[in-house]
Amino acid sequence: MIARTLAVALALASLAPGAWAGTTRYDPRRSGHPLRIIAYALHPVGVVMDTLLFHPAWWLGTHEPLRTLFGVEVMFDDSAEVARKAAVERPAPPPGPPPEPPPEQPTP
Repeated sequence: MIARTLAVALALASLAPGAWAGTTRYDPRRSGHPLRIIAYALHPVGVVMDTLLFHPAWWLGTHEPLRTLFGVEVMFDDSAEVARKAAVERPAPPPGPPPEPPPEQPTP
C-alpha cells in the first residue's frame, strides 16, 4: 500500500509544470566598468599562461627529483589522508574530572 501511494505521488510530481527561469537582461550601463574591460582583455592571456607555463611546471614539480627538492607530497585520496593526518596530529585530550559548575549568584 505504501509503495503504491509513493508511486502515485511520484507520478503526480512528474506531471507538475516546471518553473520558468528567465535570463537576466543585458544592461549596457553596468557592463562598462574599467576593471571588467581589463579582465576581458587579460583573461585569454591568463588561460594561455596556465596552459603553456603553469600546468607543465606543476607536472615537472610533482616528479622526482624536483618533488623531493620542493617538498611536494602527492596524495591520491585527499580526504582520507587529511582526516588521518588530522587524527595523528591532534589526538583526543585525556579524560579529566568533570568541570565544576559556576558558583551561584545571589538573587536580588
